[in-house]
Amino acid sequence: MKDTIPTAETASRRPEPAARGGRPRRRKLTFDRVTFFLAFLGVPLAIFVIFVLIPFGQAIFWGMTDWRGFSPDYNFVGFDNFTKMFQDDIFLKALRNVALLAAFVPLVTLTLALGVAVAITLGGPSKGPVRGIRGASFYRIISFFPYVVPAIIVGLIWAQMYDPNAGLLNGVLTGLGLDQFDTFAWLGEKAAAMPAVMFVIVWGLVGFYAVLFIAAIKGVPGELYEAAKIDGAGRFRTTISITLPAIRDSVQTAYIYLGIAALDAFVYVQAMVPNGGPDNSTLTISQRLFNVAFAKQQFGYATAMGVVLAAVTLVFAALVFLVNRLTGGGEGESKRKAPGSRARRAAAKGGAR
Repeated sequence: MKDTIPTAETASRRPEPAARGGRPRRRKLTFDRVTFFLAFLGVPLAIFVIFVLIPFGQAIFWGMTDWRGFSPDYNFVGFDNFTKMFQDDIFLKALRNVALLAAFVPLVTLTLALGVAVAITLGGPSKGPVRGIRGASFYRIISFFPYVVPAIIVGLIWAQMYDPNAGLLNGVLTGLGLDQFDTFAWLGEKAAAMPAVMFVIVWGLVGFYAVLFIAAIKGVPGELYEAAKIDGAGRFRTTISITLPAIRDSVQTAYIYLGIAALDAFVYVQAMVPNGGPDNSTLTISQRLFNVAFAKQQFGYATAMGVVLAAVTLVFAALVFLVNRLTGGGEGESKRKAPGSRARRAAAKGGAR
C-alpha cells in the first residue's frame, strides 16, 4: 500500500479528538470567536431588546394606567383596563371577527397560492419532462400585480366596486341577468360584509405567496417528480405526496405571516368599512384600538388592547408551530440529518484508529 504524506489540507480535515463520553471538546474562546459572537449575535440581540422587548414592556405598563395621551398625568389602575376590556361587548365582537379572519384568510389564500404555483411550475404537458405551463412568466407577473398596489389603494378601489348604486360588481352581475344585485349593498349587509372584506384581503395577498411557493417548488429536485411520473402518480397525488412535504417550511412561514396580517387587517378594513360595518360585523381589534385612542382619548385602555392583540398573535404563531410539530414537521428534518451525522461519526471513529 502506498504511503501518503499528510499535508496541511488533509490535516485540517482530521476530526478533533473527542473528550470522555464521545463528546467533542469545547473550543477555546479566542479574540476572533468573541468578536464574531459580539458582531453577529450581540448586536442583533441588542437591537431586538431595545426595539421589541423594551417597547413591549412599556406597552404593558401604559396598559395599566388611565393615561389620556396628551398629558403627562396618569394614574396606575392595575388590571382594570384588561377587566374592562373583556366586559366590553364591542371589543369581544372585534376579537371574534379577527379570529374569523385568522381562521379563513390564511387557509384560502395559501390554498389558492399553492394551486397557482403548482399550475405554473408543474402544470405543463403530461408527456416529456416535468415543466410548467407555457408563458409561466406572464402568469407569474399577473398574479403578483395586486400585491404591488398599496393595501390602502386596494381597499379604496374595492370600496368603489362594491358601491350599491354605481359599483362595477353590481353592474356586471345585473348585466348577467341577476337583477337581485341591482342595488345590493355588499358592505352594508351583515351577512355579506365580512365575506366581501375577506375576498379583498385574499385577492391582494395571494399573488405574493404564489410567487413565494413558485420559488420554493423550483428548489425541489426534479428527479422526485420524474420518479413519481414514472410510477403513474397524477398531478394531485404528486402535489400532496411530494410538493407539500418538500415546501413545508415555506408553508408554515407563510401561514404565520398571513395570520398576523389577518389579525391586524386594519388598512383593508378601514379603507372599505371605516365604521366597523353593519352591527360591527367587520370591526377589528386594531380599528377598535384606533377609535378608543384618538376618538375617546383613552390611550391607556387602547394600549391594553394592543397588548392583548400582541398576545393573540403570539398564541396564533405558537399554535401553527405546534400543529406543524404534531403532524411530523420536525421529524422529517431530523431524519434527513441523521444519515449525515452517522457518516460523520463513522469517519471520526475511522480517523481515531
